[in-house]
Amino acid sequence: SGAQVPVTFSYDKAAANGVDIKKIYVLVDANPIQLASTYHLTDMLGNFIMETRIRMETDSYVRLIGESADGKLYMAKREIRAAGGCGGTVDNDEAAVRAEAGKIKMNVEAPVQFGSPSQAVFNIRHVMRTGLQRDLVSQGYVPAFYINKTAFTYNGKPVMTVDVGVGTSENPYMKFKFVPDAPGKLEVVATDNEGKVFSQALEVKG
Repeated sequence: SGAQVPVTFSYDKAAANGVDIKKIYVLVDANPIQLASTYHLTDMLGNFIMETRIRMETDSYVRLIGESADGKLYMAKREIRAAGGCGGTVDNDEAAVRAEAGKIKMNVEAPVQFGSPSQAVFNIRHVMRTGLQRDLVSQGYVPAFYINKTAFTYNGKPVMTVDVGVGTSENPYMKFKFVPDAPGKLEVVATDNEGKVFSQALEVKG
């Protein structure tokens, strides 16, 4: 389904010949809104690897644009076949949708070795309406309603911030590695386009 397309992308610092990537833009060429998300990276991620899910309206190239610390841009692309993920109709129970919105599950895979990469999984319940879907009854467009930012910190230090767009699938999912240097707390703060704030904290032990 074009509504839930799994993608994995990575950035290997050691193989990058000194190029220090600070941002990664994810673009889907054929989507009505091409920019799906922007990842702001920090040194706490080590070699960056991300598993997530995106929406695709039709077969398309998916492009990753890496922006280095000195402002240079680097691109990788892959053609992916999927369709029907951005428009269509919705008939969700509005009260139920809003009651579920913002519920977070987050965990870090054990055992944790401090100073080495640890795997974190983040999932937040959210309908992620694109603004391009029609109401089944009225046939009018349903207003956009989506998570627009997630910010991860560890012991108060930035790990990663993600600018989330409507090209991200319903119930946003991110699986990534970070390098905790000592026992502490992994925290996430997520916001939506209506200004609501959702958060969760997780104790990380050895």
